[in-house]
Amino acid sequence: MAVNITLSRRDIDVLGKIRDPESNPETGLRLDMSLPKDPHVTDMAEYAATSQKERELILSMQQAEMELAGLKYKTLSDPVEAYRGSVAGLGQLIADHPQYASARNNRAQALRRLFGDDMLLEQVPPEGPADHPRNTGADAILRGTAAGEQERAEAAATVLADLDRAIALLMPMSASPMSPTAAKTLSLAFTQRAALYYATSKLLAAGRQCSTKVDRPESRWTRVDFEEAASRDFSMGGRFGNEIARGLAVGTNPVAKLCGQMVQQMMKSEYGPEVSSDGEVE
Repeated sequence: MAVNITLSRRDIDVLGKIRDPESNPETGLRLDMSLPKDPHVTDMAEYAATSQKERELILSMQQAEMELAGLKYKTLSDPVEAYRGSVAGLGQLIADHPQYASARNNRAQALRRLFGDDMLLEQVPPEGPADHPRNTGADAILRGTAAGEQERAEAAATVLADLDRAIALLMPMSASPMSPTAAKTLSLAFTQRAALYYATSKLLAAGRQCSTKVDRPESRWTRVDFEEAASRDFSMGGRFGNEIARGLAVGTNPVAKLCGQMVQQMMKSEYGPEVSSDGEVE
């Protein structure tokens, strides 16, 4: 027989805290359509021109990727070099507009596509064991020795620096409102960094080693450090609107998973089997 249970606001907040240990029920994402799409590029004409240039570069990268995958008729003599050229174009756009966060987020994504999500780790030679994991997440355009270890290390440092800067540029003060565009870019930056951290943690668990050539504090992190950072960033990505990141935040947080299981078991003991797997009372 179904039991109707009414949870208090405090109970709901506690359960929410278990699902997301860094959540704060008093603060939430506040969107304001009237705000500039980028808080640091407030001139509408400048924003339109900058974002249009960015879109053109992204489209050119997509064209190169589709040609590499054989999904479009080949019009580029060297799709990889064309892709690299577009990445360089994003670099110039960033140099011209250093406070435009979206270009940094997109350059980070493009470099992940070029070098793969194992870019923080020592390179595995192509002739290495078949069961030795080389890459996780993005399917790298450059494989094996096509990119030198130093080039990969520099790309990794650039990716993390870009994401750090994009987050710093867009992170609101306290509960200040944001434009939907800025919130989306911020959520993507957090989620990208989380994905890179999470992939690194999984590969470290499989026996890979961090590259000492990467000039970043992360090169000295342990697998647990990467796991914890990934969980925090997934949580932040979810808080700013990315539903996938919100779900992954709990899945990658061992404390949250353990607490959730304990609470679910206690609620089942208290209310019976009517408690569903997500903690709700039916």
